[in-house]
Amino acid sequence: MCLAIPGRIVEIEGAGTGAIVEIAGVRRSVDISLIVRDGQPVAACLGEWVLVHVGFAMTRIDEAKAAEMIALLADLGEFR
Repeated sequence: MCLAIPGRIVEIEGAGTGAIVEIAGVRRSVDISLIVRDGQPVAACLGEWVLVHVGFAMTRIDEAKAAEMIALLADLGEFR
């Protein structure tokens, strides 16, 4: 089973599609190439909530959905 974790893009790295995503207070580098929309600058992703799996932001989610998922993971003891 695969699990994607909600996180927020807090920084864009360089000129490519790398970004720093904060997940439960921990910041990590992820690739955001899967969520960058055509014609949109990568920097426009700053502040977006995303689901992260194996170092890739897989999809965008809204803040309410992120909060719901964080609460569920916390109830399971997997997110603090």
